[in-house]
Amino acid sequence: MQSEMILASWDSYSEKHTDTDGWPYDDESYGWRKVQRDAQTWRAFEPVRRPARELLATARFQLQHIAAGDVDSRWPWQLGELAKALDRLEALNTEWTETREAMRTSRPAHEQVIDGLAERNAEAWGYLDTWATHGHAILDLHVVALKAPAPVAVAEPTQQPAASRSGVRR
Repeated sequence: MQSEMILASWDSYSEKHTDTDGWPYDDESYGWRKVQRDAQTWRAFEPVRRPARELLATARFQLQHIAAGDVDSRWPWQLGELAKALDRLEALNTEWTETREAMRTSRPAHEQVIDGLAERNAEAWGYLDTWATHGHAILDLHVVALKAPAPVAVAEPTQQPAASRSGVRR
């Protein structure tokens, strides 16, 4: 997964560029690398963000229709965390859209636009990390749902009068 690669890259960078207490050797370089991480994570999530509500709704539906013995006890909690994170991501994206629109009329310096976007990405990073950490629950649940036997539909046969079945009255 792209988000896992981004996080692994960040962890590697952070480990090499901080002291044993976690303090960066160079605050400015570390800050810029964090801005890159946040932007990469937002871009990696973008293809998922649009259909995320439908993915969650499908997962919740599937969760209700698989055998209790096949349910991982973490799935309901994970789906709830994903929904909360998505709510915040959508709110942050809406705020950014409104800010960007307001900026168009005020003609801010390029740096102000970049700073605003970086701020949105920084605020979003924790919620994006929630999706990177728990998003697999949607796929895991889907796999179990696909393996579950399909419910058998039992239809009651309806009796029609003999005349209407043949189309000829007797």
